[in-house]
Amino acid sequence: MSQSVGATASAQAFEVLGAVMAKKQLNQEAQMTNLLVESAMQSSATAQSPSQVGNLGMNIDIKV
Repeated sequence: MSQSVGATASAQAFEVLGAVMAKKQLNQEAQMTNLLVESAMQSSATAQSPSQVGNLGMNIDIKV
């Protein structure tokens, strides 16, 4: 009987360990997703407001 109790306790310990590891992985994935979204927002903000240097190429005169 003691072996079955020990086996049950061991199985439950592995289940708890698996749940803890799964929670840690989900937290890491959430942090990585947040970093990805933040970096995408920063790059889109800089892409929307490019700075103009001079006026080269701003006026095109076409004569036919």
